[in-house]
Amino acid sequence: MKIVVLDGFTLNPGDLSWEGMASLGTFECYDRTSREELIDRAKDAEILITNKTPINRTTLSQLPKLRYIGVLATGYNIVDSVAAKEFGVIVTNVPTYGTKSVAQFVFAHLLEICHHVAEHSQSVKAGKWNRTEDFCYWDRPLIELDGKVMGIIGTGRIGVETAKIASAFGMKVIAYAPRPKLTPNEGLFEYVTLETLLMTSDVISLHCPLTDETRGLLNDAAFEIMKTGAIVINTSRGPLIDEDALARALKSGKVYAAGLDVMTYEPPKGPSPLFEIENCQITPHIAWAPKEARQRLLNTAIQNVRAFIEGDPINVVSGN
Repeated sequence: MKIVVLDGFTLNPGDLSWEGMASLGTFECYDRTSREELIDRAKDAEILITNKTPINRTTLSQLPKLRYIGVLATGYNIVDSVAAKEFGVIVTNVPTYGTKSVAQFVFAHLLEICHHVAEHSQSVKAGKWNRTEDFCYWDRPLIELDGKVMGIIGTGRIGVETAKIASAFGMKVIAYAPRPKLTPNEGLFEYVTLETLLMTSDVISLHCPLTDETRGLLNDAAFEIMKTGAIVINTSRGPLIDEDALARALKSGKVYAAGLDVMTYEPPKGPSPLFEIENCQITPHIAWAPKEARQRLLNTAIQNVRAFIEGDPINVVSGN
């Protein structure tokens, strides 16, 4: 079978090996594929691997040999799964690979907000400590997490893992989920209404999927009832937050700080109002990207393709 990877660079910029995938068939791997290049590169493929290269109904109609699409991510909205099923194409994803990494990244943002480690390190190297009369100094308020309330929106695997870490810091954890699937684990957290979570949480961390119900979940109305001085962390999906509303809440002091690993448009289409706000940290969607997590993702993607070739596909999200 011919296997074509359309956009492999983000997953594997050179520190991993495609050997396991290449051993399964005739193999071609492209770092990136534009819309104009897609059909030519994929026309003879029976197996397509994509991360963020869209595959829509029009594309599928021009690929008669295609039998399988493997998405190098958990979310698979990059593929028109309804059309794929109509064309008899199986679509798989890669669940769970980044649970630990994303939960860890929540606290990378949170601890930087609480302690400003990078800023203080830079000030020391610039000579400020040498000039200080006292034995120490701090340029920003420092925050202790013990005893604070962590509000988690979305209680899937990453939300639960985040709750475990928060508990280890001595935080009280409460949670809201539009459709809760998990029950509290040995008192790890308690479910509350969204309004209660917004009103009582010192830190709010988003971990829910993007749906019509959750799009713009944190908007002007939500920020209005939010506890003054709350910290907002989003490592899930950018459109869960109305970015203009967040900018207003940050500028007014309603929100103390925000740590974002995702934005509404990725990459951003231009300057964002959030770029000019000092108490808003933004990272380029890298919570998933430690090498260990990317290796797990690649291993599962290879297992998915092997299982399909052997006639017993796994992690199927459409077409079975």
